[in-house]
Amino acid sequence: MFSSIFSTASPAHSNAPNFHPVSSIHTPAKFFGTLESADTEWACPDGFAVETQIFYVFLDDGTYLIFQIIHSAMGVWYPTIQVACKLIDPRKQEKAWKSIKTTNFVTPPPGLDKRSSKADQFSITHKSHPGAEYPESYAVTANLGDDLQISLDVSRPASAPGFKVGQGPDGGYSYFGTNRDKPDGYVVHRFWPLCFAKGMTVRHGRAIPAEGQGMFVHAIQGMRADHVASRWNFAHFQSPRHGGVSAIQMEFTTTDTYGPTGAGSGHVTVNVGGLVLGGRLAAVTAETKWPNEEYRADGGVVSRAVHSKTARDTDTGYDVPTDIAFRWNGPSILPNAIPVQATIDATLTVDVGQPDAPKGLVEKVDVLGEIPTMVKTMVNYVAGTKPYVYQWLNPATPHINLPVELVPGLSQEAEVEGTLYNEATFIS
Repeated sequence: MFSSIFSTASPAHSNAPNFHPVSSIHTPAKFFGTLESADTEWACPDGFAVETQIFYVFLDDGTYLIFQIIHSAMGVWYPTIQVACKLIDPRKQEKAWKSIKTTNFVTPPPGLDKRSSKADQFSITHKSHPGAEYPESYAVTANLGDDLQISLDVSRPASAPGFKVGQGPDGGYSYFGTNRDKPDGYVVHRFWPLCFAKGMTVRHGRAIPAEGQGMFVHAIQGMRADHVASRWNFAHFQSPRHGGVSAIQMEFTTTDTYGPTGAGSGHVTVNVGGLVLGGRLAAVTAETKWPNEEYRADGGVVSRAVHSKTARDTDTGYDVPTDIAFRWNGPSILPNAIPVQATIDATLTVDVGQPDAPKGLVEKVDVLGEIPTMVKTMVNYVAGTKPYVYQWLNPATPHINLPVELVPGLSQEAEVEGTLYNEATFIS
């Protein structure tokens, strides 16, 4: 949620397309791009950019854990590296949140590659295990203060490979600017859609075992945040049933500046997603919604987050969702898909309540309240933004349609009980 805040002026007006979404650059047949080792290496871009690695884990005791490293470059200033951790316990109505600036950040650490990093306050070590049931893992340790430390081993199963939308080095990228070879900026996401964590958290000196399943994402915003997007949606569903079910989405809507015919044609929505069924990566989805167009009723790959009902939040001035419908529809990439063009469809709807009577609302984050005063002042002056992130955690049951016996234990129509963490971000 934190990004660089200074940049040059918005690009001059032109009728040429100045936004090139990943969901349109690549064809549906090539949406599934396998991650290469370089895809999850730290790039540490200069200029005005933010790079992040985030682990999201549903722990077996009902707690939800978010652990994040954020590398922020702000022009001539030396990059700032933050480590943040949030623990949410809905049963006890408790949450713990720490975010601290790190010192002596290094990537790669001695003897390792740039998939690993460390600082005085944390260490993330990537390990490869070729041919094993879990071919990749991260050892994560962090000391965020006397009241919160974590130590986790996070492993990805071979049956659920990491992915990006699109193949090759261009995979995962959406580009801003008329020239894709020399873009004004870019956004890129790489995912582990299913991983398993085991270790412990230490809260106020008490060690608590931590085990569960979740996801990992490595992302870069290669441009000032208020130029990249006006809205974001994020969905992360997990269930241990049927060998592991995961449904994830990341969606953003551009500002008015970037669109199909240059400045003033923006508000393009880009969504990328993935489905894991039976512990195996089953589908990779992506969709573009161009301005002044309706979503397709049927046909083609579907990947979208629709705020089907909204209400005005008088605290923030935004029309926020009260009901959200997430949908994934695309060809199976499972090796036993018969027929070859077998299609998987999943829909997940969630009622998050009214602004004055929310359901599962973890927090309504005033982003400007989470960054230093100097930066906060510059954001208000330069960008005129009031960014808020709404975070919810609720039980959820996606409805899944798939060919008979494509996934052992799942019938042609299945409902899978699990938990959904989702975010809706409003920037401008």
